[in-house]
Amino acid sequence: MKAYLYLANGFEEIEAVGTVDILRRAGIEVETVSIMDKREVTGARKVKVVADMLFEQAQYADVDILILPGGGPGTKLLGAHEGLKTKLRSFYEQGGWIAAICAAPTVFGKLGLLEGKSAVCYPGMEDELLCADTPDEKVVVDGKIITSKGPGTCFEFAFKIVEVLIGKEVVSKLKSDMVIG
Repeated sequence: MKAYLYLANGFEEIEAVGTVDILRRAGIEVETVSIMDKREVTGARKVKVVADMLFEQAQYADVDILILPGGGPGTKLLGAHEGLKTKLRSFYEQGGWIAAICAAPTVFGKLGLLEGKSAVCYPGMEDELLCADTPDEKVVVDGKIITSKGPGTCFEFAFKIVEVLIGKEVVSKLKSDMVIG
C-alpha cells in the first residue's frame, strides 16, 4: 500500500505528522509531497518539515490514497494548486481513495467531489463542503472518500485510513502497541 500526503505552507502539523506516523507504523509506504517550490514546508505553528518530493516529481502508478492535512493557510494553498486539483479529481474518478481532515475537505467540496455524499470538516466550515449530509461524526467514509473534523480527530482519521486499506485487525494491533484505548 502506498499513500501521498500533500504539504503546503500553513499545514496543520499534528494532522500531517500524526497521520504519516500511524500509516507508516501500519506498514503503508507514505511519501510527503510539497506543492511549494521547495521541499521545506512550514506548518501553521512554524514547524519546518522537509517533504520527500516536490509535486512535479510524484508518480501515481502504484499509489492507493491521496491525503490532505488541514490548517487554514495550507488548505487555501492546496485548493489553489491547479495541478493538485486536477490530480485529485482524476485519481478519484479512476477509483482511488482520497482523504482530508480539518479545513481540507473543503477542497473536495469545491471540486464537486462531495455532491450527494456525507462528509465532515472543521466546525463552522460545513457550507464549503457542498455535500448532502454533514453527520455529527469525527470521521466519515462515503464511497472512497474519508473526511475528518480536525486536530483532535487525527488519530481516528489515520486509523480509518489504515482500516480501509489494510483492515481492522491491523488497527487493533496498532492501538494496542500505541497504548490507545
